[in-house]
Amino acid sequence: MIRVEVVQLLVSPAHRYAGRPADGPSAGPDDERVESVEVRRHLGLVGDRYYARPAHRDASVTLMAEENLPRDIAPSADLRHTRRNVLLRGVDVDALVGATVELDCGRGPVRFAVNRPARPCAWMDATLGPGAQRALRGKGGVRCTPLSDGVLTVGGATFRVVPADDDGPAGD
Repeated sequence: MIRVEVVQLLVSPAHRYAGRPADGPSAGPDDERVESVEVRRHLGLVGDRYYARPAHRDASVTLMAEENLPRDIAPSADLRHTRRNVLLRGVDVDALVGATVELDCGRGPVRFAVNRPARPCAWMDATLGPGAQRALRGKGGVRCTPLSDGVLTVGGATFRVVPADDDGPAGD
């Protein structure tokens, strides 16, 4: 188990980056970052655009490492630009595809299946700056399925990779 920080959480009720990047994002709130969010097993983040959508259940939550934000391109880069849900400091989530992980923000562990990479798209060049899509290749975060209910909050947390034979209380 390692200590990490949940730097930001983003819950977006609308899909804002649809169509061509040259047209700009769709209308929506200026800031969809939240201090806490309820996670529901196999459904996602309550209030998010992918919540309970069958086509997105294996990718309803996206974790990203803060260390991978292209700050050389966009010094103020954050979740508003990348459209990921959980920004973590202190763990290389991109290396964990295929693993099961737990994130505990102090209200009990929330378990996630890390299913696949979140590939950066052309929108990254539009929202962060030219070269951002390329800079995020292999470092754009991971798409996950929540395997337990819980609450995530901004601030200090613990993170662990769950051993394959551990189907403890948060198990699936």
